[in-house]
Parts: sequence; structure tokens; C-alpha cells
Amino acid sequence: MKKRNSQDAKAKAKKKKSYGAKRPKFCKFCVERLNTIDYKDVKTLSSFTPERGKVMPRRTSGVCARHQRTLVVAIKRARNIALLPFTTD
Repeated sequence: MKKRNSQDAKAKAKKKKSYGAKRPKFCKFCVERLNTIDYKDVKTLSSFTPERGKVMPRRTSGVCARHQRTLVVAIKRARNIALLPFTTD
């Protein structure tokens, strides 16, 4: 009987709660067919940095891996020449 109880507990632990339907994520840059991300385009870069100034991760922004890497480089370049803030006060 102990095996059955432990299996039931494992099955209950594996179930995840669903909070509504998930929308499909897509890469904004792949849809627009942009090969390069310009560090001077502050409007686009600021949409990927929240209030605290951190870079949004892929799982929340929906950007593909290739464009995420170039996006991070562009944000860092924009910060270095003071187009984007490092943090907000």
C-alpha cells in the first residue's frame, strides 16, 4: 500500500495549474525580417528593458536566441554612449 500512496503523491506533484490559454510567442525581429539590431534605435531597445533597467529574458520577451544575443549587445552599446540608462533613480 505504501507504493500506491507514494505514486499518487508523485502524480499530484507533477500536475501543473494552467492559468488561461498561453499565446504563441514569436520573435519580433524575425517577423520584421531584421538582420541587424541598431543600437541607436532607442525606442525599440527600451521596449526590451523594464523600469529597473535590466534586459528582459527570452522567455518573457519572446525573442529568438540569435536575436537575443544581438539585442543584449545593442543595449550594452546604447548604455555606454548614454542613449539608455543603466538604472533608474
